[in-house]
Amino acid sequence: PISLITINHQDHTSHKFQTDRKNYISNSIAKMKFSLVLPFFVGSVAAYAPQFRSKTISRTALSADVAVEEIEEVMPSYPTINGWTADPSKFCLGLPGAIAPLGEFDPLGFTKDLPVQEIKRFREAEVTHGRVAMLATVGYLVGENFHPFFNGEVTGPANTHLAQVQEIAPFFFLWLATSILTAELGRARIGWEEPLDAIEKNKEVEGKTWLSKLNDNYYPGDIGFDPLGLKPQDPEEFAEMQTKELNNGRLAMFAAMGMIVQEQVTGQTLF
Repeated sequence: PISLITINHQDHTSHKFQTDRKNYISNSIAKMKFSLVLPFFVGSVAAYAPQFRSKTISRTALSADVAVEEIEEVMPSYPTINGWTADPSKFCLGLPGAIAPLGEFDPLGFTKDLPVQEIKRFREAEVTHGRVAMLATVGYLVGENFHPFFNGEVTGPANTHLAQVQEIAPFFFLWLATSILTAELGRARIGWEEPLDAIEKNKEVEGKTWLSKLNDNYYPGDIGFDPLGLKPQDPEEFAEMQTKELNNGRLAMFAAMGMIVQEQVTGQTLF
């Protein structure tokens, strides 16, 4: 019996040893597999981890690029014409005409937030209307008191003179209308873009006027007509003369408007 007990004990011990040995080998193999798989798993996870520093640098670089583009858009270059270069930061682009006591006078904000070409167009209109008003003022003052043409048949209020000329001398009236049309077409060819070109260039301009755009190298009002050579070559002298012309033209517009309204209401000559 003792021998059987001893044998059974040995068999039990041997079986336990074999079981423990198998468990040890299995655990070792599992650990080895985990050690081999772990680097690949960590690498895969790291590939999907957020790269905060890289994104921050990329965003900073993108912001810098956008800032540079904005600076380039806000500060374009403009040609210098008659000593004047358009400056969007100044009142009316820095064009002459703002003097005391009114100074930068624009109470209705006509030029506020307008692009360069629109402010140039407004100045072109102001100069042109001022010149027409100065001629009209002289015509009203002289024409009603001195009328040697057409055998003195054109008389009465100056508001009616043009209609009288059309009736008395229709061919002269036609020639006069044709001359004015030709002069206007010539002025348009000198200072303005062709309509089709203006449409194309106005696509990206806010406050645009579809068919109209002044040439970039055109100074408002300077069509090159100077038969007496009065235009100064010095930029400061030119700006001073331009200011005088503007002021006289502004005054003449008020004067012409007053005379036209007075004669239209009274039906009588001024004097």
